[in-house]
Amino acid sequence: MMLTRDQRYAKQIYEQVSQVPEAERQKYGSMAHKLPVLIRTAGLAQALAFVDSRGSDEQKKLLDHLAVVVNEQNAQNLLARSRTAELADYMRLTRNVLAALVWYKRFAQSVLGVAAGEEAEGGGNE
Repeated sequence: MMLTRDQRYAKQIYEQVSQVPEAERQKYGSMAHKLPVLIRTAGLAQALAFVDSRGSDEQKKLLDHLAVVVNEQNAQNLLARSRTAELADYMRLTRNVLAALVWYKRFAQSVLGVAAGEEAEGGGNE
């Protein structure tokens, strides 16, 4: 059975998001809402590096999940690819990451119960 990219993303991301523990849901979901905006304003490589360096463990888990969905083994591979890709590959990677993040945002809201604009307890990027 052939699935579209969106169908593949939706299936995989639903499974990932459904397994996020209760205690991690707020920060994970909050970053799912913020990351697309970060990517659009700063660029893919800079946004991913920011989350990797400044994000909480829950937010870094989102990077690991995202990496698997866009066919990288883990966040470190995704970060490396975003820094070294040729322009056409970088643009394709950015499009794929943003397409996947649409599903992370939807499931953050429906599965995790985290609405856009809701901050994690104790503030934003800790």
